Amino acid sequence: MQIENLHWHDYLLLASFIGSIAGLWLINSNKPTQVNENEETERSLFLMIFTYWIVYCLADFSQKLQLPDWDVLLMSLQITAAISYFLTVCCVMILPLHRFSLQQVAK
Repeated sequence: MQIENLHWHDYLLLASFIGSIAGLWLINSNKPTQVNENEETERSLFLMIFTYWIVYCLADFSQKLQLPDWDVLLMSLQITAAISYFLTVCCVMILPLHRFSLQQVAK
């Protein structure tokens, strides 16, 4: 088992992986006792963003491993990385849309 040479993108991905773990820790450590439905929705969206990004980082790093004759595993890692990336993007797009809809309802 060998790891290919790491490039600047991989180091940036590693930093964002560590940042996502820190984000999950911060969200779970500052959990208020009473929250309304809107705050809980935003908290859930942030949890999903960080969790999906961690899954993407792990799938991407796992693809760097050179395993002999594991084409099925490599294909499933690529599919997992693609799905988790798209889910992350969707959650990032939903968060401001949710806030915008709350402002429209308040008017």
